Amino acid sequence: MERIQEEIELFVAQWPIAQDASRRIFVELKNFLQMQAGTTLDFTSRPGVTYSLRARHPSQLHRPLFVMVDVIDDEPRWLSVCFYGQMVTDPEDRGDCVPGGLLGEDGLCFDVEGESVELLAYLKKRIIEAYEAASVDTLHG
Repeated sequence: MERIQEEIELFVAQWPIAQDASRRIFVELKNFLQMQAGTTLDFTSRPGVTYSLRARHPSQLHRPLFVMVDVIDDEPRWLSVCFYGQMVTDPEDRGDCVPGGLLGEDGLCFDVEGESVELLAYLKKRIIEAYEAASVDTLHG
């Protein structure tokens, strides 16, 4: 876990300053995920494509994550926060359904471009929802 934390810190430190709003949201979500009891993080770098922060609940045996925060390495960078579709609700219809788009399963993704306090609060609620769903580790909801 220490190596992953160092990778994430290096990635954040090298984030283009002109895109600071997306960086702040990424860091806020990372910190929020770290506050969820027992959650482990993984970080996958694919420069020029995405940087993926993946959070896993300690009870999960069948799925490798309950949320994935992807930094899309575009100009400017933006975030795509994705959940398994069966693990969260979207009462305000802010997300996009992505059939087979999250590691082969149906996903629900929320695009984040710039800084939005309301969207950040909404995503944190979805993270809690997914974390709680992951605590009862079932393969299909």
